[in-house]
Amino acid sequence: MASVVFKDASRIYPGTHAPAVDKLSLTVNDGEFLVLVGPSGCGKSTSLRMLAGLEEIDTGAIYIGDREVTNVAPKDRDIAMVFQSYALYPHMSVAENMGFALKIAGVAKEERRRRVLDAAKLLDLEPYLDRKPKALSGGQRQRVAMGRAIVREPKVFLMDEPLSNLDAKLRVATRTQIAALQRRLGITTVYVTHDQVEAMTMGDRVAVLKDGLLQQVDTPRNLYDKPANIFVAGFIGSPAMNLLTAPVSGGKAKLGGLDIDVPSSAGSSVTVGIRPEGFSASSVGFDVVVEVVEELGADAFVYGRPADSNVKFANASAEVAQLILRWDPMSPPRPGQTVSVTAKGGVVHLFSTTDGKRID
Repeated sequence: MASVVFKDASRIYPGTHAPAVDKLSLTVNDGEFLVLVGPSGCGKSTSLRMLAGLEEIDTGAIYIGDREVTNVAPKDRDIAMVFQSYALYPHMSVAENMGFALKIAGVAKEERRRRVLDAAKLLDLEPYLDRKPKALSGGQRQRVAMGRAIVREPKVFLMDEPLSNLDAKLRVATRTQIAALQRRLGITTVYVTHDQVEAMTMGDRVAVLKDGLLQQVDTPRNLYDKPANIFVAGFIGSPAMNLLTAPVSGGKAKLGGLDIDVPSSAGSSVTVGIRPEGFSASSVGFDVVVEVVEELGADAFVYGRPADSNVKFANASAEVAQLILRWDPMSPPRPGQTVSVTAKGGVVHLFSTTDGKRID
């Protein structure tokens, strides 16, 4: 096992000016499960491919353990990669697929057999070792791809959106299996996904990227409770945080009938962030016109717009933006109704309207 270090690592694709990954400095601790997350085009898969040796590094360096691997061939980096597509050989059995890399590496037949059987036990694949990939479900194929990585006993696992081809129910089941398996094996893992729910439920820490730049790296809890900027605030959390621009007067940010204390350094306006569960019904406060109610059994979410037309959204045009409120599922309001809410204590996030950074 080993740690992984990106040291000011950048990648600029030929014919482009903006780096796909821009001076990434990030340390993945020995045995840690770190998730890279962000929207499409943010540089997360490029970062993983740089670590794997599949993309050149234009500036900076990458280390695995104490060894710099910036210019080391992929096969000599002691890593194992699990791809989005399972990339299994259709003419080989499950056992042959899992042991193929060992065979190429010249590992003795008995040792190959032992490693394949050990991995099959971990992944509940023992009944399927003689089957061909076409006889397996999508989830079983993904477990075979995991097994192929495990048998190599690498220093680092790299996983590039391995669950994206599975249906929603199977994704939930498989992500818990992968997280539990990684904790059992204790192998340093870098995992790429665009799904922030996947990132929050699997990672020891999560690194959020946007436009090739690292925005924040922290535990899932801290990302949720203390987002470093307006992008992280809007990206992490499902449903998303409500982000509204509010004028400041007399040390208070004004959201309709809701007054929020702000520091004197805030300026003439701030971006106020409140998560859906941060609102509670109130006789006096912030009025919301209900447009849609989603009843989910244990939860209900109210989608609406501010009754005060002067309240502006910070993260979207007024035509598409909606306020999202978590509501008591036993007594949800009706579409067209106006409800009044206030912000619960300690749940308001403030961000600068100029640079988007968090205001503590």
